[in-house]
Amino acid sequence: MKKNIIVGICGSIAIYKSCEVVRKLIKNKWNVKVIMTKNAQKFVSPLTFEVLSKNPVYIDMFEKNVYEEDHIALSDFADLILVCPATANIIGKIACGICDDLLTTTIISFPGTVIFAPAMNENMWKNKIVVGNVEKLKKYGYLFIGPGKGELASGKRGIGRLVDPEKIINFVEKIHKKF
Repeated sequence: MKKNIIVGICGSIAIYKSCEVVRKLIKNKWNVKVIMTKNAQKFVSPLTFEVLSKNPVYIDMFEKNVYEEDHIALSDFADLILVCPATANIIGKIACGICDDLLTTTIISFPGTVIFAPAMNENMWKNKIVVGNVEKLKKYGYLFIGPGKGELASGKRGIGRLVDPEKIINFVEKIHKKF
């Protein structure tokens, strides 16, 4: 059984955990392709994910020679899409059908299961707009793992933390077995 996954990486301090998620997916025999948003690249270089995934990292839909793949080819490749970390921005864009970069366009063109692993400040997570966007996406069949509770980047404790990479991997494996 093939195990192909796109990992969408968004701009969040929790991105360091996404490195571990990609590493563990590879260890579990997943073929991983990474799409990074512009903001994600401010936290970690695409080279990090190229080394971890053993694949080119996709960053710009309109860049020449993007390894000859576009959002349709990427969506055809995948069994699942995991957005990790998922920011309020990406959740809002997908909930509203906004496709303004490679990641959002790939998600919208993907007919399969999309999993969001949110990471954001507690006030953002509890904001009525974000809550509404999450509820809307769940109603459409999108899945969520987390967020978790604990120490946040601000130093405060609360909900909004990216869940442990091992829990994310276990969730992805469980969802994939349902195919």
